Order: sequence, then C-alpha cells, then structure tokens
Amino acid sequence: MSPHILILGGTTEARELAAELTARQPEIRVTTSLAGRVSRPGALTGDVRIGGFGGAEGLAAWLREHHVDALVDATHPFAESITANAARAGAATAVPVVVLRRPGWQPGPGDDWHTVASLAEAADVLPGLGRRVLLTTGRLGLAAFAHLAQLHFVVRSVEPPEPPMPPDVDVLLARGPFTVADEAALLREHRIDVVVTKDSGGAATAAKLTAAREAGVPVVVVRRPRLPVGVGSVPDVAGVLERLESLSLP
Repeated sequence: MSPHILILGGTTEARELAAELTARQPEIRVTTSLAGRVSRPGALTGDVRIGGFGGAEGLAAWLREHHVDALVDATHPFAESITANAARAGAATAVPVVVLRRPGWQPGPGDDWHTVASLAEAADVLPGLGRRVLLTTGRLGLAAFAHLAQLHFVVRSVEPPEPPMPPDVDVLLARGPFTVADEAALLREHRIDVVVTKDSGGAATAAKLTAAREAGVPVVVVRRPRLPVGVGSVPDVAGVLERLESLSLP
C-alpha cells in the first residue's frame, strides 16, 4: 500500500506542500483536510476532505481507518485547537506529526506596533490609539470589538463576518495577497488611523504593515498562541519535506 499523508490545510503552504509531494513522489497518497469555513477554497492537488473530525479522538479514528502514515499540521498559526488535537491524535496512534508554522512578523525601524495577547486586549487598547480602525483579524472574532460603539471599523475578510459586530462597521470582502499600493490606497480612502492584525506571518498579508509604517499608522498585533508543550515546528514546505524524508515512510 502506498504511503498516505494527511495535511491539515487551509493555508498557502498547505497547498504548496500537497503539490510538491505529488510532483516529487507520485506514488504517495496525499489528502488535504479543510475545515470548510471558506466557501470557495483554491484548487488543491490530491484528495480533499472537508469538515471537522470531532476532536482528537475523531481525528485519531480517521488516521487509523484511512491508514495514515504521517500527519502534517499546516493550518493557520492561530488554529490552536486543531494543533492541540493533532498532537494528541498523533500520540494516540503513533502517527508522526509535523507542524508547519511560517515565522511570525518582526517590527522594523519606523514601525509603531502595539503587541497584545488576545483580541480582547486589542479592543482594550484601541480607544487610545485611533478612531477609524482597519480590522483584519478574520470574520469569527468580531465579538471582542462589539462594545466599541465610539469607533468606526473597516472589517476585511474573505467571507462575510458573523455577528455580533461593532455597530459602526463597513465590511470589505477581499482575498489577498495585497500590494503595498493597494493597502496604502485603502488606508487613505477610509482615513484609517489604526490597524489591527493577528501575527499570521508570511508575505501574503504583510503589505498592510509596510503601508501602515509609511503612513505613520499604529498597528495592534495579536501574538500567536504557543505550540503545545513538547511540540516543535518547521518554518516552511522545504522543512516539512525534509522531515518526512527522515521518517522512512513505507
């Protein structure tokens, strides 16, 4: 039986990994699992499954049933519960787990960053930083800002956001990557005086940080959650491929 690799996906890196694995070793079966939160995911190489597993126990059962030889967690850096479930399922089944986490962003000269631990903490510091907010933290966490009636929010997400939301809000449905010129124009058009973002890392959404720096706009950056105790990570697709090669898959 051909080796079977399950990728927990939803990121650019997950898509690149599936394509690279299939191109390098066509005999390997690659399945990418998506949570189903985006209605029109991009094209993927290999098999695709959509939907949750039912926690660590459900994931472990799926690994056994489908004879998975290696599990790659290439989810978003803020998919904390999925990463924890992957670690537990791997331990329960003796399936090796490789975690792909792109490096986080680092502030540079001229950046005015305010680093916080959570969306709730981001909401706490906003009133002291500005009144017109570009919120790029995704569509599921807007409840943390719903009480800030005195601020105007421009919320950008791929899918329509879910309530509760702030009362004064404009919604922009858009999918990156965005250029620095795009982001600078958005800041000007909406008269943005503070940006809120998660530390997603990567180049696809980093242009807003450059645009904010050039415009002198402060940025509230939500720190990414830590990996589970005892779980390490690799920073890119090349690192995953190297780790998988070291596993001597059947």
